Amino acid sequence: MSRKPVPASARTAPDAALLAELRPGQSVELLKALHILTREGKLNQDSRRKLKQVYHLFQFMEPLLQTLSQDGHAPTLADHGAGKSYLGFILYDLYFKALGRGHIYGIEWRAELVEKSRQLAQELGFERMSFLNLSVADSADAAELPERIDMVTALHACDTATDDAIAFGLQKRARAMVLVPCCQAEVAACLRQGKALQLARTPLAELWRHPLHTREMGSQITNVLRCLHLEASGYQVTVTELVGWEHSMKNELIIAQYTGQKKRSAQERLRAILQEFGLEQALGARFGLALVDLPAAS
Repeated sequence: MSRKPVPASARTAPDAALLAELRPGQSVELLKALHILTREGKLNQDSRRKLKQVYHLFQFMEPLLQTLSQDGHAPTLADHGAGKSYLGFILYDLYFKALGRGHIYGIEWRAELVEKSRQLAQELGFERMSFLNLSVADSADAAELPERIDMVTALHACDTATDDAIAFGLQKRARAMVLVPCCQAEVAACLRQGKALQLARTPLAELWRHPLHTREMGSQITNVLRCLHLEASGYQVTVTELVGWEHSMKNELIIAQYTGQKKRSAQERLRAILQEFGLEQALGARFGLALVDLPAAS
């Protein structure tokens, strides 16, 4: 007895086991377009890992978005260094689509990626998404963006791009920032050049004697300075892991929520660290040391 041919739609439809791994309402077509799912609607081990990372990040962001959406407010989100706008599309699909209001701006300096994102948004009917061909540094004064942005995200924005995203968020009076810093070579270069003169002849110099340690130490100091800068600017800061260390060594997640309580102690510690490592002249302005009249926090 011959079997009936399986329709093409059935061959490419996701199976029940796959659907069980997806969030309710998740667009299968979007996941295919982002290459998380294969054209046949399957999920391999690598894409399962990517999906796990996205959902893990969304768990942190969803409560923030819910707060920003209260009382009928239409939240705005700027995603810096968006690349293929992987994060923006997932956030729109999981949250903004059902919300029915709000807007996501993907900011990316590579024109070809911006154009592809625009085409995909049009194909999927994601009308409240815009994609701007700009650097992070140039975006703060762009006419295409509103004066206020509620949430700023920057995932793996390399070198000083994370600092530019923070500066953008401060200028746009963002109520929340979600940052996953990437490589940062500037402080490491200063350590190699011996600018931490006060510490050079102490045992602490061992912390950056080897090149690998210099790089990691520079990255660590930079992220500490970023957190202190945010606290001095009125944000409550939480630092956690985005995913397990087995996935990526660059997975420090910085979540900042605006409270308006500017901590003078954070600014004082920021200045002290810059002085101790000989970085005040090079980096002081970037980390807000021109702000001399911050109100003290309890």
